[in-house]
Amino acid sequence: MLYKFKSQADSDLFMNQGPAERILAIIGKDPGPKGIIEPADMPQAIARLEAAVVEDEKFRSERAANGETAGSAASSGSQAITLHQRAWPFLQLLKRSLEADKPIVWGV
Repeated sequence: MLYKFKSQADSDLFMNQGPAERILAIIGKDPGPKGIIEPADMPQAIARLEAAVVEDEKFRSERAANGETAGSAASSGSQAITLHQRAWPFLQLLKRSLEADKPIVWGV
């Protein structure tokens, strides 16, 4: 399933199901075919997502310091896509939508 996040404050954001549902879970929203993030909920969503990114980066740094790899992607020479990379466009959409006081919707 492909998620299409829409807001009158910014361009549409398309995300694959896995990353979209991970981000929705982090910010406390139930993944599903339809949903909405109200402007009043956005400050907490931004804080949760930013905290998750920091925690993920800390975890990755600790693993790298211990010489651990992140799996087959790291051992084959390519880099795994981080939560920071996945979350950045969604964070921008959240911030712009909050500034414009516009909700973010999907599946409508």
